[in-house]
Amino acid sequence: MGHVPRSRCGKMATGNVNPFNISDSEDEAEQRPDGAERSPADGPQGQASGPFSPQADAEPSGLLLSSSRTSPGAEGVSVSAATVAAAAAGGAEARVSVDAIAAQLLRDQYVLTALEFHTELLEAGRELPRLRDYFSNPGNFERQSGTPPACKEQGPGPGGPCWGKGAGGHRNRAGSISTLDSLDFARYSDDGNRESDERVAVLEFELRKAKDTIQALRANLTQAAECEVPSQERKNFKSSPEIQEPIRPLEKRALNFLVNEYLLKNEYKLSSITFSDENDDQDFELWDDVGLNIPKPPDLLQLYRNCGNSLPSPRDKSDASVGTDSGELGGHYFQQPVQKTESVQVPFVFDYFNVRMHSSVKKSAPDTRPIKSLFAVLTLHRKLSPAFHQALLSFCRMSADSRLGSEVSRIADSEESVMLMLGRCLPHIVPNVLLAKREELIPLILCTACLHPEPKERDQLLHILFNLIKRPDDEQRQMILTGCVAFARHVGPTRVEAELLPQCWEQINHKYPERRLLVAESCGALAPYLPKEIRSSLVLSMLQQMLADDKADMVREAVVKSLGIIMGYIDDTDKYLQGFELMLLSLGDPSERVVSATHQVFIPAFAAWTMELGNLQSQLMPALLTRIEKLLKQGDHGLDEHKLHIFLSALQSLIPPLFALVLQNAPFTSRAKLHGDVPSIEVTRFPRPASPLQDVATIVGSREQLAALLQLYDHQLQHEGTTGWESLLWVVNQLLPQLIEIVGRINVTSSTCVHEFSRFFWRFCRTFGKIFTNTKVGKVKTRSWFAGNGILTKATVPIYATGVLTCYNQEEDRKLLVGFLEDVMTTLSLSHAPLGSLKASFVELGANPAYHELLLTVLWYGVVHTSALVRCTAARMFELVLRGMSEALIDKRVAPALITLCSGPEFSVRISTIPAFGTIMETVTQKELLERVKMQLASFLEDPQYQDQHSLHMEIIKTFGRVGPNAEPRFRDEFVLPHLHKLALANNIQMVEVKRIDIATQLFEAYSALSCCFISEELMVNHFLPGLRCLRTDMETLSPEHEVDLLEMCCSSHSSHILPSSSMSIAASLVGEDAKTKFLNKMGQLTTSGAMLANVFQRKK
Repeated sequence: MGHVPRSRCGKMATGNVNPFNISDSEDEAEQRPDGAERSPADGPQGQASGPFSPQADAEPSGLLLSSSRTSPGAEGVSVSAATVAAAAAGGAEARVSVDAIAAQLLRDQYVLTALEFHTELLEAGRELPRLRDYFSNPGNFERQSGTPPACKEQGPGPGGPCWGKGAGGHRNRAGSISTLDSLDFARYSDDGNRESDERVAVLEFELRKAKDTIQALRANLTQAAECEVPSQERKNFKSSPEIQEPIRPLEKRALNFLVNEYLLKNEYKLSSITFSDENDDQDFELWDDVGLNIPKPPDLLQLYRNCGNSLPSPRDKSDASVGTDSGELGGHYFQQPVQKTESVQVPFVFDYFNVRMHSSVKKSAPDTRPIKSLFAVLTLHRKLSPAFHQALLSFCRMSADSRLGSEVSRIADSEESVMLMLGRCLPHIVPNVLLAKREELIPLILCTACLHPEPKERDQLLHILFNLIKRPDDEQRQMILTGCVAFARHVGPTRVEAELLPQCWEQINHKYPERRLLVAESCGALAPYLPKEIRSSLVLSMLQQMLADDKADMVREAVVKSLGIIMGYIDDTDKYLQGFELMLLSLGDPSERVVSATHQVFIPAFAAWTMELGNLQSQLMPALLTRIEKLLKQGDHGLDEHKLHIFLSALQSLIPPLFALVLQNAPFTSRAKLHGDVPSIEVTRFPRPASPLQDVATIVGSREQLAALLQLYDHQLQHEGTTGWESLLWVVNQLLPQLIEIVGRINVTSSTCVHEFSRFFWRFCRTFGKIFTNTKVGKVKTRSWFAGNGILTKATVPIYATGVLTCYNQEEDRKLLVGFLEDVMTTLSLSHAPLGSLKASFVELGANPAYHELLLTVLWYGVVHTSALVRCTAARMFELVLRGMSEALIDKRVAPALITLCSGPEFSVRISTIPAFGTIMETVTQKELLERVKMQLASFLEDPQYQDQHSLHMEIIKTFGRVGPNAEPRFRDEFVLPHLHKLALANNIQMVEVKRIDIATQLFEAYSALSCCFISEELMVNHFLPGLRCLRTDMETLSPEHEVDLLEMCCSSHSSHILPSSSMSIAASLVGEDAKTKFLNKMGQLTTSGAMLANVFQRKK
């Protein structure tokens, strides 16, 4: 008989046409030619047989339908449907052999259906050789490597989205047969041990079969428990609603489970234990113990809240993989009255579409009201056979044989079902959303994760949230963090610990810094919503590990901020030392942004905790001071200024909380009133805080509270004193003396240390106020600041002057500073002491233009002083304040003062002005002023009275070498180089060897500096090279090791010209043969484009 074409939605079977006459596999057709031996179940060749072979007469009529329902494809359904329709219409019975059915199922890869068919035949006592051979051969299950990833996501079974046509038109094998976890990949190894591998495959199959059997038995037990109440009694209960139906065993077990769950969730643990003991026949940890086919209802609280609404009961739900048997419906179902359809959950026609879903998961039955109205129309107005309805509706193009089609075909009828649907769909939606728009999914993911009943699904959703965006930017991270905080606020600490923290821990070592940054920020954002034990242990350890190991600056910065937040919520006193070490580790970080975050967030939060513990004055600040002292003791061979900066900056960040502690523990704190005439706080009262956490008003509580406390604070200091004020007495009697002692041990030449301590005392005095500074800090200078011998030469002078006396800028304050500097200058000058401390004071104050006028006032005091020593000191101090000073101020006040000093009778005073004149030539551009300075310097060089002034010549040569490279070119060419030539020539005839060596050494330094400048050929020939020749005459006798350096300097001629023969002869005469070779090699390196040869010839270091 020829092939009958198949349609997608099935085909009608009429008469004695055998729908399976083409179902035999091609392999079987090839192996069984015409006339070959057939199965006894087969009828005569070409003759149509009945629905079943004679051997299958005992099989129920619903067997084929049951098998077709478990088949995943539409073809099997249509064939089965056609057969049933033909039977229902009373047509001629078409009989099909059992072996033909098995061959068709195996050919189309309906393996599960074939397995069910094989099992039913075995139970009936008949075994089909085709099926036995197929399922006993492991090789039949090795043709595919496993299910596709999509199938694995949906789980095995015929309802998965991967069931259907595979590549090349072949159907994929059933997911439950071939899954990644069931395949034994060792079977494909080359060890040759296939017998054991095949045995393993068989055992795996038998294990799955046993599990299916157990599941079926549990389902039968559940149904048996459901049906324990006799049907007659049920009718009585329904007819008499006032009589309550006795509780069934299944209902009792379900209620027991819900009650125990309620007790555990609400911390009634002892009651739960007692309840479990009283029901020892039930497993309260597994809902399946109640009944496998019974879906878990909402918890008691949800049932109570929705008691007035219509919630779907477990009895309203059915397994979509099991339809209504045709025997139960009967042949005249559609002719019955409409009212009788209420007892049927899913009518036959619509069950046909449920069969096509091929889903083994439980589905809520759709609302039956529209179904009943449809059947009312069909029943009242039309008289069509069920088979015709079924065949007619098969032409509706519905896609229920995929994951998405399965989801679309279900209608959510409760909040829980909506959450379940979102939990299933979101993992498939997220990968298909553009990366730039994925943040739009954050509310949906979080809402579903918050309300979903299944922990595994919640974990998957939160994993999706943290992996939603590959490299989230700032705005996207803020959205995720906002959602996490909302989630934490809703679910409570326990679920935050169990569900959110594991996501953070998984990504702590992620390769993208943006993801690690999200983890670091999440730890801080979730800190208020975590259990305190977890906050001070696990989270703290996570952040500590990231701070020590992470290489990204922005991640460590976020870690430090989160650590600060943790310190704001921690209450475990044992973690104080760990917090202190974390503070030092953060301050020592190489990144400036991490150090800044430490000062802005971590230290204020840590200090606030120590204030609560009472450790700020007793442990934290003394620990830092001890480390500073230890560092200074070890600094005899070189002070580690970086570590000193770390400790001192930490101490400086503790000043605001220290002052807040003093205010909060003052005798007047209880009298502070927020209402009344409280003066407002001046804007300049406190130094600008590095962050709001360092604002004293924020620490105290409010600006109004701080204003009230400050008013009482000033009154207490001015009129009542510090008696009984323990916190302030510690500052005065312990902190200040220890700091002053430390300051006295600092090297005055370390400008960095001087600056750091000056800033510390400045912020300290400004924070504690003017009254405190004048009465408690300023007045101790005679007792503590300057006690001991030689203290004026220490760093105490610049730190006291710039850190204490500059805190306030009123007239009396400036007078105090001027008087202090005048006294120091006079004392040091008259005692012939080193001027390092005074110079450090002028350098530190001169960096601020606001103090230039004040410093000139001090220097004028020295200019007009009667002692030449004081005037010499004043002249040398001018050099330090000129840089950064305005030209107008130099012209009006500095130049007249210097000329006044030069008009004095003492040569020492005149010589002391030379560095200041040189600095003017280096920094000023005003021509008139430069000419005046040039005339003054020329008088020093050309006036006969200075010819024998060795000190003057030394100072001028030194000044020329310092300012020459930066001075105006005309001044250098017309004044500096010619006079250096003259001084070098004069030094050749110097009779005193010591003076000759001094001048030669200074000339060598000057020429080394000037060799880096552009020098014209004329100047090179007339002054520079002749001066070097004179210098070489001195050096070959006094310092031979400098000869090669002199040769290199002589080659600094104009690069666009070859040296003249006279110049070459000069250069050649400077050194011997080896030096000449070196000189020629240097000349070969020159190019013709540069005017300066400094990069080629440099003085040897």
